[in-house]
Amino acid sequence: MNSLEKNFNEDMKNIYLRAKKELKYNATRFLQLFSEKGGVQAAKMLIAKDGGTYGFEILSEHRRLDLSIEAHVLKPEYVQLFTDEERNICRYRLKQFGYNPDQSHV
Repeated sequence: MNSLEKNFNEDMKNIYLRAKKELKYNATRFLQLFSEKGGVQAAKMLIAKDGGTYGFEILSEHRRLDLSIEAHVLKPEYVQLFTDEERNICRYRLKQFGYNPDQSHV
């Protein structure tokens, strides 16, 4: 695992911990998938899921899509880890829920 993947893993762990602390949302399935597959592979699997995930819905309800996997995938530092198609899915999903990912990283 290279340092970029390690940084992404750390981000994924942190969004899990922040959602648990700040929103009282315990994303146990995400944690299990993350533990088994690692952050990048878990993110790729969840991005590919048609219609998004329950966790995304919870974050949207709390207006905290900044804690979503999709928002983190779109961070400029992680461009190399994901395909254009994966990033486009994330951007589209976030915009559907009123979150502008392009302004969040400025």
